[in-house]
Amino acid sequence: MSGHSKWANIKHKKGAEDAKRGKIFTKVVKEIIVAARFGGGDPSANPRLRTVLLKAKACNLPKDNIDRAIKKGIGELEGVNYEENSYEGYGPGGVAVLVESLTDNKNRTVADVRHIFNKYNGNLGENGCVGWMFDKKGWFSVSKSDADEEELMMVALDAGAEDVKDEDDDNFEIITAPDDFEAVKAALEAASVPVVDSEVTMLPQNYVSLTGKEALSMLKLMDALDDNDDIQKVYTNADIPDEVMDLL
Repeated sequence: MSGHSKWANIKHKKGAEDAKRGKIFTKVVKEIIVAARFGGGDPSANPRLRTVLLKAKACNLPKDNIDRAIKKGIGELEGVNYEENSYEGYGPGGVAVLVESLTDNKNRTVADVRHIFNKYNGNLGENGCVGWMFDKKGWFSVSKSDADEEELMMVALDAGAEDVKDEDDDNFEIITAPDDFEAVKAALEAASVPVVDSEVTMLPQNYVSLTGKEALSMLKLMDALDDNDDIQKVYTNADIPDEVMDLL
């Protein structure tokens, strides 16, 4: 594995378990509320809300849940006031970990995050300690069975993408600046190119390989963070072998 697909593959395998635990719905609803609160309830005028609604569609969040979340965000319905916070730290083997949260109780969340890091051989650091190791980017995954590489490059690069990569046996990856994410998405749709997955994310500049007990501890750390209702997204520069991920 290489590129963003390292952690994307882990998230894909974890996704089924997260869905079983009902965590995805809870987290997507929070994102919708916050996106609507800051940018309004009209997706056509709110790029952040548009992106979250794509995630809601992908996880089959019911329309009634979406509508209620938007109404809570814009104040038509009473709702919880969620605060955005981020945390940075180190996992097993010194790998970098970024955590983004939406919480109604910051003290509870930071205590939970610190406990999880400590439990799985990591440690919570100061803001800025690892953030410089990541770049904010738009990211798309396109199945090789659905696109010709040259045509995909033409569509994506003409729309403003920074790079198109042949990352693994199954998929191409498209990397964009965050501001060009919507334009590239629209270009792919116009060219009838199916997208396997897409998001505005934090991409590591380099990866750190983990094996054995460190790799297993790292997976447990990430799983515990993902399992916390207050935590929305987790990023890492850990490179974990396929055989370890298969243990999930």
